[in-house]
Amino acid sequence: MEVVWLGLAYVLGIGAKRLGLPTLIGYLVAGFALSALGYEADTILGELAHMGVLLLLFTVGLKLRLRNLLRFEVWGIGLIQLVLVGGLIAVLLLVVGLSVSGATFVAVCLAFSSTVLAAKVLEERRELTSFHGRVAMGLLILQDIVAVAMMAVVGAGRITPWVLLLLALPLLGQLLSRLLEASGHAELLLLYGVALALASAALFELGGLSGELGAIVAGGLLAQSSRSGELSDILWGLKEVYLVAFFIEIGLIGLPSADALLIGVLLLLLVPLKMASLLRLLLLGNLRARSAFLTSLALASHSEFALIAARAGVDAGLIDSDLLATLGIAVAFSYVLAAPLNRVAHALTDRLEPLLVRFETRRDHPDEAPVTLGAARALIIGMGRTGSAAYNTLRAAGEHVVGFDTDPAALELCLKRGQRVLYGDAEDPTLWAQLELGGLDMVLLTLPDLEAKLRAARHARARGFTGTVAASNYLAEEDVLLREAGVSFTFNPLAEAGSRMALLGLESLEPEISKPSRTRASSGSP
Repeated sequence: MEVVWLGLAYVLGIGAKRLGLPTLIGYLVAGFALSALGYEADTILGELAHMGVLLLLFTVGLKLRLRNLLRFEVWGIGLIQLVLVGGLIAVLLLVVGLSVSGATFVAVCLAFSSTVLAAKVLEERRELTSFHGRVAMGLLILQDIVAVAMMAVVGAGRITPWVLLLLALPLLGQLLSRLLEASGHAELLLLYGVALALASAALFELGGLSGELGAIVAGGLLAQSSRSGELSDILWGLKEVYLVAFFIEIGLIGLPSADALLIGVLLLLLVPLKMASLLRLLLLGNLRARSAFLTSLALASHSEFALIAARAGVDAGLIDSDLLATLGIAVAFSYVLAAPLNRVAHALTDRLEPLLVRFETRRDHPDEAPVTLGAARALIIGMGRTGSAAYNTLRAAGEHVVGFDTDPAALELCLKRGQRVLYGDAEDPTLWAQLELGGLDMVLLTLPDLEAKLRAARHARARGFTGTVAASNYLAEEDVLLREAGVSFTFNPLAEAGSRMALLGLESLEPEISKPSRTRASSGSP
């Protein structure tokens, strides 16, 4: 059985990827196909699916940052949207015959957006740390917390005396962080993360609470550790494999009826509603049109958490199992709609921004683009290691230089070093439209993402900038694209490092190389 569903999931996952769709659509289709062939979910599949959910929630907990959640555009707008969208969906579900409790539960589930899809989209574009990326992830984490709370309520059994053990969890934070530090960077770190996620879930279940709640709490205890990001990264791939079992298990519930399929398609109409409501709320929350639109577009899909939470609702007898297959169709179709839109997110934003800016508020925006660079003659975009090294070299040469970055952590580190840096999104046409470039002689693009470098170079040249535009690049085949975008020259940091290392090696060997020649010269024939 395992070979069959793994093989079919792989084949259909590749098919979905070739079509430019998220692979989990292929996994859902694999489950439906297996159900049509007479297969049923077994114990192993159920255990793997449960582990996938626990690891997903554990990694969500690792990303919990209170300062991000406490921003009004996260907790305020996020809760308002859940109430507004969830309320409207609940009314529609009541009309089609669901009970009040069932309609409310499903409505909130459908108000969620996909954490997996948004995280992948933002990560591919290197925008997880940008302003709109941080707002989007904050909103998603808030939704995830609400989802876990729902699962805890419907999935909680009878509270047992063992629940008192949970009072000691806050005291274990320091110990857990020390164990994380001692786990190294390889298989022990992976083993530690899996064991902690499963153990915390088991502990909460022992106390009569939801194991899902235990997983996210355990992740939250490690969220402030400097190694939490590394642990999250190493668990990401393993969690994805286990979630394959979850989506197949959903599909094995069975193919939806014609009526259920129609309802699933109609639920797709909720996606534009969710996006439009979030966009409007973010604009009212004082975000610029560009940030608000990119955030709402990243969240323009139904969530895998809708299926996870709905499964808990089925187990609790709150909703019928047939509805789970309908939700699976709705989630899959929303991915089909949202994935292609996010691939052209910035181009779409450029087209719509003149219209959207009419709805901006007139107050100062938290992500306001800088207007002037002062006396700077050099601008470095991307203040990572390469950008910081270029900054220090130019400043040592007596040049006035300023850096742009969208990562708050990078900005804070640069400021501690005494470097002059500003928040600036190089892909934002508004930034280039209002930025004073008169005193600027060079722009150095040290960003990791090719598309970001191309857009920055094009924007600078479109503004009439005639100075030097240089870009770091690791792939020779991309040099042509950068030149066509207006880049004056490119350099490969790895190749440059290798050449420099070889030259230094030769210099260190020079005395030994020249010594034999001097000996031969002194002992030559008279």
